[in-house]
Amino acid sequence: MFLDKQNQLSDSQALVATALSTNVIDLGAVDRNIGTGEPMAVVFNVEVAAADTGDEDYKFAIEVASDAAITTANIEIASIAFESTPAAPALDSALLVAGYTFALNVPLGGLDEAERYLAVRYTLAGAAPTVTVSAHLVPLNFVPKDVNYASGFTVNA
Repeated sequence: MFLDKQNQLSDSQALVATALSTNVIDLGAVDRNIGTGEPMAVVFNVEVAAADTGDEDYKFAIEVASDAAITTANIEIASIAFESTPAAPALDSALLVAGYTFALNVPLGGLDEAERYLAVRYTLAGAAPTVTVSAHLVPLNFVPKDVNYASGFTVNA
């Protein structure tokens, strides 16, 4: 997968509490139609496994706002949750092991004129949540489509 440093939101960001991504992407003053013509996604890669002692919950959300601090009129445009005792639509937090990769699609179409900045908000809950992740904004067709198969099978020619 090709990665652009300008579209990097987190680079091995070690999380122990709720936080914003290290970097915020400025979508520009006008014409914010990201994804028009080519759908976009934020790809997350877990680099150090999440703590999973029984009560840790993790939420990854793409947010846009009118200020670079993502505090003014911030809007969540996509999210996914991983919980220690998952209830639909959340996933099991045990999935967040080193090497786990997942993506969140950026909704198609233009953003409101005030929504100039894009970031990721990591929401952590529980006794001692920790996880280290990297996140990048990429075209959807860059998202890895690896398929893992069970080991121990034989291929006959």
